Amino acid sequence: MRFAVGDLQGQLEPLDRLLDAAGFQPGRDELWLTGDLVNRGKDNAAVLRRIRALGKSAVTVLGNHDFYLLAVASGAMRRGADDTLDDILDAPDRAALIDWLRFQPLMHVDETFAMVHAGLLPGWSVAQARLLAHEVEGALQGPHWQVFLQNLWGSQPLAWNDALEGWDRLRVIVNAMCRMRLCSATGEMALKYKGPIDAAPAGILPWFAVPGRRSASHTVVCGHWSALGYYNANGVLALDTGCVWGGCLTGVWLETGERVQVACEQAAAPSGWE
Repeated sequence: MRFAVGDLQGQLEPLDRLLDAAGFQPGRDELWLTGDLVNRGKDNAAVLRRIRALGKSAVTVLGNHDFYLLAVASGAMRRGADDTLDDILDAPDRAALIDWLRFQPLMHVDETFAMVHAGLLPGWSVAQARLLAHEVEGALQGPHWQVFLQNLWGSQPLAWNDALEGWDRLRVIVNAMCRMRLCSATGEMALKYKGPIDAAPAGILPWFAVPGRRSASHTVVCGHWSALGYYNANGVLALDTGCVWGGCLTGVWLETGERVQVACEQAAAPSGWE
């Protein structure tokens, strides 16, 4: 049985309660995590250790906060004033945790489900997206991974083009899979908007609502959009229910559709749901 769980963001205690409530059993069951394992919560290192210790019983994809940690740890980016990563950056096993994280996939696919942190551009099929994710994974897992991270940040280009090369190509892939919530009908990403669907600016729509989306062959399991909350429709299962903001942590048994939730205390500064 596969149990998919939304964004943890450094929150270990709600994860333990959720797995207990769901009756999750390592070895029998597989834990799927939608990324953003770290940042804003206080148990970042403990979360990474717990997931790593599960071995093959856990599958995670990388989220934007995970990329942020990798960039900071590698020296590719200055730390922001409000991150909560001291427990990882000062940990005696820091190198092992960072190395484990950068070898996690950007996307996970089986016969029925495709898991990615944020979304897929509407012009991408699941098969194409998996190949593109492999390109990013190769850069992140290779010997020059710090150089890749130095060139990753930024929002341009906003749209995919098969002719893209180099850093622009990799940046679009990461931004779509780790940051995108909405885009235009032609696939141009709107990366600044974080609010609810009903308040979105005119001319943009959720990535999964674009007519003719090519990834509709699979149910896409994702997180990232806490203002969207739990969403299970149109071939999308969205699981970020704002645990770090005082919402809840949500998991779903993929075989049965059974939803399990536990309440969370607010861990991040009250700046609004991300």
